[in-house]
Parts: sequence; C-alpha cells; structure tokens
Amino acid sequence: MNKFSLAKNNLVALILAGGKSSRMGKDKALIPWEKIPMLKRVYQVANKCTEKVYIMTPWPEKYQPILPTECEWLTELKTEGPLVAFAQGLAQINSDWILLLGCDLPLLNSDIIQTWVTKLNQLSPEILALVPQKYQGWEPLCGFYRQQIKIELEKTIDQGENSFQELLAQIPVQPLSIDSEIAKMLFNCNTPSDLDRSSMDN
Repeated sequence: MNKFSLAKNNLVALILAGGKSSRMGKDKALIPWEKIPMLKRVYQVANKCTEKVYIMTPWPEKYQPILPTECEWLTELKTEGPLVAFAQGLAQINSDWILLLGCDLPLLNSDIIQTWVTKLNQLSPEILALVPQKYQGWEPLCGFYRQQIKIELEKTIDQGENSFQELLAQIPVQPLSIDSEIAKMLFNCNTPSDLDRSSMDN
C-alpha cells in the first residue's frame, strides 16, 4: 500500500458553504464556472482525494440538487465565520486528518492536492496542520488539519478570536510553499470583477 492510500484511509474533506457572498452579490457556491457550479467543482476534487466529503452549510436543501446523494451534510447552526464553522464540523467528524476547503476555489487541482496528501504520513505527530503559506499569511481554507487541533481551535474561539491566522500563529504548522501553479489554484472567486477577470483569462 502506497503512502497516498494510507493517508486517504484517514482523510476526509470538509467544504464550508455558509458564507453570505456579500461581495459577490449572489450565492457564489451556485455560480457556474465553465458551466459547473463552484461548490460542485470543489466537491469533485475533494471526492477524488479523500474517502468521504462533508458539506457544512446552514442551507443543505439549497445545494443538495447539485451534489451526489453520497455527500455527507452537516448543518451549520451559527453563521459566525469559517473558524466557528470548522469547529462545528470537526465536532461531528471522526478522522485523523481533515482537508478543509472553501466553496469558492474553482481552479482547485486534484493532482496538487494528492501530492500534498502524500506529505501527511511524513509529518511528526506534534504538527497539527499542513497549510499553504503566502508572505501575507496562511491560506487556511485549502489546508489539512489533524483531529487533535480541536483543543486549540476551541481555545482560540473561547478567547473571542475568529481568525484562522490567529489560530495558526499559535500551533505547530507545516507550511506548504506556493509556486505560480499553486497560486493560480488558490484563486478565490469573491467578487463580480473576479468572475470578469477569470472569463478573460480562460
């Protein structure tokens, strides 16, 4: 059994789809990217790279028509941002590792993600996360988190913090370097101008 198989058996994905899309002006999870809704695109990549995919959202009925029936739904009880949503999801998931993804990553690349998956078995036990890092900070909504991060996650939220940057500054994290191909993959589609720019690039 290769390293990817070993890691996959202990890895699930959690996609966060609870944002209000205020900058976009409409639900970006449902916006077609090359005729496929962005949430569905993220799901398809996650499904290739993990053994199970969970969707955390306050509105499962809105997205169920676009995703396969085997998708696992977790209802977000409080829409207080991605950190709280992650904590809610983590409390309901039993897996060694969680691949956390935003729903607005239309250029997500399964080959890159699978290369990162192979690194999980090489990490020392004290490392709680494997996350891409830019010079401006972490890219937390395309990263891997060990189940044991739950303690530090809850502590950060109890302290009144709701920032992934704050959480990741306090725990042992293995950074993933970002080249031009990975930077393209990490493109977040947040505004109408992002959609306009992407249509010119493609």
